[in-house]
Amino acid sequence: MSNEWNRPKSPPPPLFLGKKERDLVKQVNDELIERVIGQQIAYYPISRDKTNYHPLYGEAIEKNFLSPIRVYALIEWPDATTVYTDNIGLDKEWHLTIHFHRRRLAEDQDTFVRDGDFVLYGETLYEIVKTSLPRMLFGQIEHAFEITAVCLMAREGLFDAQ
Repeated sequence: MSNEWNRPKSPPPPLFLGKKERDLVKQVNDELIERVIGQQIAYYPISRDKTNYHPLYGEAIEKNFLSPIRVYALIEWPDATTVYTDNIGLDKEWHLTIHFHRRRLAEDQDTFVRDGDFVLYGETLYEIVKTSLPRMLFGQIEHAFEITAVCLMAREGLFDAQ
């Protein structure tokens, strides 16, 4: 018996970061969000092809939207905040925070969350005003698995969900 150490041909895979582990996390998240928690929204993405953007500023006065997509997500619905406006007085702002499963959206539903898109939660329409990637799988930046969208209740007449 030889007591000699042989160098492996390739290094071992990173601990807990293989494809099997990422797929397991995706499967567990999908099952929890869709089958156990079951919160869903109708997501209205902006049509990039049919919207006429300004060539210099990248803004559009009239936006065209694609058909709604049913998306399961984790939804936080905090209390309204009271905002003082100079001309009108007090006003209430209703916020909604939606936690999307990134891989589920990108790989399975071919959808990307963007600022300016609309969501329908219950009977109320909200506009996405801020997005972020707060959670990384095992702390690795290349494996972000959550997209958080902060939404503000849309004023009546701003968007027609029909």
